[in-house]
Amino acid sequence: MTKPTDHMDDFMISDPDLSSPPAVRRVREGFPGQRMRVLPRPLVAQASREPATSQVLVTDAGYFPHAAMHGRARAHGADQTIVIVCTEGAGECRLPSGRHQVGPGQAVVIPAGTPHQYGAAVGDAWTIWWMHLVGDALDDLLAAAHVSVAEPVVVLANPARVTALIETVIRAMERDETRSSLVAAAGAAWHALALLAAERRTIGGDRADPVEATIEHLRQAPSSRVSVADLAGMVGLSASHYAALFRQATGYGVLEYQTRQRMALAREQLDTTTRSITSIARDLGYADPLYFSRHFRRVHGTSPSAYRAHAKG
Repeated sequence: MTKPTDHMDDFMISDPDLSSPPAVRRVREGFPGQRMRVLPRPLVAQASREPATSQVLVTDAGYFPHAAMHGRARAHGADQTIVIVCTEGAGECRLPSGRHQVGPGQAVVIPAGTPHQYGAAVGDAWTIWWMHLVGDALDDLLAAAHVSVAEPVVVLANPARVTALIETVIRAMERDETRSSLVAAAGAAWHALALLAAERRTIGGDRADPVEATIEHLRQAPSSRVSVADLAGMVGLSASHYAALFRQATGYGVLEYQTRQRMALAREQLDTTTRSITSIARDLGYADPLYFSRHFRRVHGTSPSAYRAHAKG
């Protein structure tokens, strides 16, 4: 097992408000069954300059099962962004924004340079998968996941998918420190961050995400044009609030999302059937095939007939 050589000092927790008795020494690593890899910092500097790993690079990664009394503190933050996914037990993370509880199925993201302190809950040791990251694309990926110092905790819809990717990262780093292994780890880490953005749920309460609930409704009825007001009413929000949440979650306005969903179904029909364009348009709720064709051209840059004629695959 590779041991880290920097920013890894032990710390003493002396604040009784940190879910721990005063002067209890926290353990930074060394848990039975743990896995951990840390890249040499000269290699990090080199890989950060190479195109394949300059956007996202994993510098440290690990798995700590049942990590009782685990904890770390960095008064000036880390040089990397830290992602911790909790699968069992509970813990807490302290940032300048306050105290943030972390439980099973949740991830906490600590941006680089952020002073922090985190640790497992006393009497409820957490099991965590974690990685440290650098790279030019991190700011955009974290923004897409809507994580920040103020809101660092993400509730995951499918935690197993994210931890499987971190396990892939660890296996790549355990194999060796060649370029191919670093690229493999970077790709899995990128995918994990994308899932933080794509699968995150709202924190607190059992209420389903209102946008996801209505998107499922739209998927079930692709040929029906549903108004913003109707969708907002389904989840008890004002039309303006719902529209803003929808655009934040999908990147599109509600009507544009519905149009693009219809056009995706049109592509599938054009690719896999010999049905007429008029018939396809009608099934997707377009009474006028010319109107359908205008929408198709706007989205795809070509007409339905030209799209069907173009060789694919």
